[in-house]
Amino acid sequence: QLQLVESGGGSVQPGGSLRLSCVALGNVLGINVMGWYRQAPGKERELVATIDRAGSTNYGDSAKGRFTISRDNAKTTVYLQMNSLKPEDTAVYYCNAEQERLAVVDHWGQGTRVTVSS
Repeated sequence: QLQLVESGGGSVQPGGSLRLSCVALGNVLGINVMGWYRQAPGKERELVATIDRAGSTNYGDSAKGRFTISRDNAKTTVYLQMNSLKPEDTAVYYCNAEQERLAVVDHWGQGTRVTVSS
């Protein structure tokens, strides 16, 4: 079984920075794409950024130019560096991993809350 454990959320003032981490534990074989999604109160979950094993990245519009996703060499930990944070970035951020077994299986972390407020 695969488990995703997130850390790094918290409260920050507008213009500040946070770094989120997500480590995959357990049966990590076959993990390809890892990424971050977020859900603000009253809104649908949306893409923040993803990165595949080759290092190719994809960013949601809200993250472009401010957030950077990266992955460790073992390919089991993904990071999200968030700079120039805005109040509208306030949300619960969820780590996601796509694991290729007989079919592609989506795994989700429990979420880490980010609050941007003065």
